[in-house]
Amino acid sequence: MMPDNREPLRKFEDFAYVLEHLPYGHPRDTRPLYRREPIVQAVGEDFFTLLELIPYPGVTFQRREKIAIGKWGREKIDHVKRRIEYEELTQNAKDELQIVVEEIVTKNEARFVSFFNNSGPVTTRMHSLELLPGIGKKAMWQILEERKKGPFASLEQIQARTHISDPKKILVKRIFVEIRNEDKYYIFCKPPAKKEF
Repeated sequence: MMPDNREPLRKFEDFAYVLEHLPYGHPRDTRPLYRREPIVQAVGEDFFTLLELIPYPGVTFQRREKIAIGKWGREKIDHVKRRIEYEELTQNAKDELQIVVEEIVTKNEARFVSFFNNSGPVTTRMHSLELLPGIGKKAMWQILEERKKGPFASLEQIQARTHISDPKKILVKRIFVEIRNEDKYYIFCKPPAKKEF
């Protein structure tokens, strides 16, 4: 965990996956059609940030298409309009999100295996491994003992050496806890902006 006296690094997404393209704006937008702008609902690749993007006119998108949204290489996106909450996603986007999160975990397996190999405590009483659904003290100690013998090389190896039934499924569940802002700790997602009162 980062000490309180330091400003955390700002985390921006360079790539995102399309969850839904809404050429006539969000269905909940009550403004007349001519005043609405096309939007794309997407999830960032690195921090699972949910975003509303404004595409260039006339651009089309494939489902779950990976697109550039950072400072460089944008071909389809004019700008990032804002960060959105899970509840603001359309039902189609929510359905796609499940598939996309699983794809991101699969494609970036080394990143998530590294978490099992290198994670530390979040408080004096709790280890970050315990933030994973279904991982209690017993499973946490088993993981720590196993990684002392040598680092895990894959999710499959974690399953074989620790008897955790499905590490990928556990990771996806945890990512959704963070996407929905259901816990105060964030290990894979960018925390929401602090609300000013």
